Amino acid sequence: MRFCFTFAYSMQAVVLGFYIYSITHSKIALGYIGLCEAIPAIGIALYGGYIADKSEKRKMLLLIFSGVLLTSLVMFTVTLKSMSNIIHAAWIVPIMYSMIFCNGVARAFYGPATFTIYANSIPKELYPNGSTWSSSSWQVASILGPAAGGLIYGYADKIVPGLTGITAVFGCILFLLLVSLVLVFMLRKYPAQYVPKESIWKSLSEGIHFVFSNKMMIGAMSLDLFSVFFGGAVALLPVFANEILKVGAEGLGVMRAMSSLGAVLTMLVMTRFSPMGKPWRNLLIAVTGFGLSILCFGLSTNFYLSLVFIFTEGAFDSISVIIRGTLMQLLTPDHMRGRVSAVNQMFIGSSNEIGAFESGTAAQLLGTVPSVIFGGSMTMLIVGITYLKTKKLIPLSLQQIHAPGEEGIKA
Repeated sequence: MRFCFTFAYSMQAVVLGFYIYSITHSKIALGYIGLCEAIPAIGIALYGGYIADKSEKRKMLLLIFSGVLLTSLVMFTVTLKSMSNIIHAAWIVPIMYSMIFCNGVARAFYGPATFTIYANSIPKELYPNGSTWSSSSWQVASILGPAAGGLIYGYADKIVPGLTGITAVFGCILFLLLVSLVLVFMLRKYPAQYVPKESIWKSLSEGIHFVFSNKMMIGAMSLDLFSVFFGGAVALLPVFANEILKVGAEGLGVMRAMSSLGAVLTMLVMTRFSPMGKPWRNLLIAVTGFGLSILCFGLSTNFYLSLVFIFTEGAFDSISVIIRGTLMQLLTPDHMRGRVSAVNQMFIGSSNEIGAFESGTAAQLLGTVPSVIFGGSMTMLIVGITYLKTKKLIPLSLQQIHAPGEEGIKA
């Protein structure tokens, strides 16, 4: 289910950026894509976590997937060539932004629901390895999705004369979302493990207090938020593909896929060589590598060299994803998973979209290449500050990390 949904979602992300940029020729318009999704995803994330904690998760996913399917159907319809006489061209981009906003609403509930399902599907002692395999599945879909989206977008009219690329891609997206919806029916029910006895505001504040009182958890969230905020060069790939590297939609799909290829290959290696020996030390190293990769990508003018740096960016990011995902699972009590996941989503789940807005705005003000170099440099600075603030966490081993009231996991 997660694989098919991620495949469809990543296809949609890559073609929306290319399509909207081809219409507007505006870099900041790419930033608005991320902003439209981040506003609702952050704004109602806490409520989404509260609902996830007290609701049956399978039913939640059915409603969420139905909503995402509907928004994709609307975008498919407005981009049809046959609709050009009915829908004014000036309306298309605002409609797309509106549907992206609705997807952000769905994400506010999707993250907490799936976080809880994962946590209740495998034993705690398997969380580190399970997190690696779960992330690998997500990354494989993230490889195939952008590559397929870019190739279909670029070659659709050559294979089927008269068929526009955007129509062909959205047709594939709708099919994959339907498959995901069917697969949700195959999940078992996951009943609520939390029955609220206090007001919603007190319940939400309990989740916020828990996160902000845990130094390792808030440190990991903050590190991801600010590093991705300044290092979100992926949002500018349509500009690099069109104007700097001149490789078109096909090259854009390859670039988007290369980051995920680096991630999934690294994650497969991590199933054998875990980065969880000293998780906080390795997290800082991984984010440092991420920042250096972004910096080098901004300086590159060769397509193949750029692919190498995008590959290493994905590789280092995947290591930090594994570490953060495992730490979140280990540090969170069962009855608070939805609310803690919601706070996590406010930091990490929407950091890519917020970073996309920052990158689009910076590119508009500074220029594309200077904005990427600035972002990579700021990421390096953030790692340095985090290192100085969290030196005591560096020597901790995985066995010393556990949720309140629980023993550390066995080796």
